[in-house]
Amino acid sequence: MSLSARRLSAGFSMIEVLVSLLITAIGVLGMVALQSKAIPYTQDSVQRNTAMMLADDLLDIIRTAGSCTTANGCITPPGSDFPSAPDSCNPTPTTLSAQIGCWAAQAGRALPNGKGLLNSAFYICRSVIPGDVTSSGCGTSSATNTEIEIQLAWTVKSAAECMDPNVTGTNTTCTYRIRTRL
Repeated sequence: MSLSARRLSAGFSMIEVLVSLLITAIGVLGMVALQSKAIPYTQDSVQRNTAMMLADDLLDIIRTAGSCTTANGCITPPGSDFPSAPDSCNPTPTTLSAQIGCWAAQAGRALPNGKGLLNSAFYICRSVIPGDVTSSGCGTSSATNTEIEIQLAWTVKSAAECMDPNVTGTNTTCTYRIRTRL
């Protein structure tokens, strides 16, 4: 290689190294940003999974009883108290009301601020159409041609940590709702 060719390519390797460092830095910053988003998504996924398992447990309790009415302590509209848990939930209580009381105590412990939301955001209702539940009560008390609708709730630090599109601004209560026919 002649002297003039060397002078023309002088510093070229340094520019290549700087460009590759810039590309690597941008990639690392992108991964850090993804990691910061992954943490709330993972936490929400864990809470939703817990809520799903609790709802499934409650549905099994109700199906075993064979009926879900206000008289047996099963129907619990928003704003109502769940049945009280007996002194011991082990062995499983024989009455549906006591079983739901044990379930409510377990749900209150398993979900963040679940105990504080039991009366205001949790409910077990009968409804004809989805969401036919108001803050004052269930959609219907009829046991025919209706479905059981269950809602569980938990709180998060900020609305961004909840993957529920209804949670925005200062609302930090996430919900999980399921409907099924018995």
